Amino acid sequence: MAPTIGRVVHYQSYGTPGGEFQSLQHPAIVTEVHSDGVVGLFVINPTGQYFTREVPFSETPKPGHWSWPPKVE
Repeated sequence: MAPTIGRVVHYQSYGTPGGEFQSLQHPAIVTEVHSDGVVGLFVINPTGQYFTREVPFSETPKPGHWSWPPKVE
């Protein structure tokens, strides 16, 4: 599947080196798509939202990457 503008994906946050904040998945909306599959995202979390650009894809959750939400059957 190819990402397109407006699709909902998951973004895995980095967390903090000292462990004060964990690396967590957050819902995100694709705001831009580059030819290599790298995307720009509008990331939503419980305490606010932010934009991040040049986010690479990962099949599994990996800090600083986006992935498709798992299928629920």
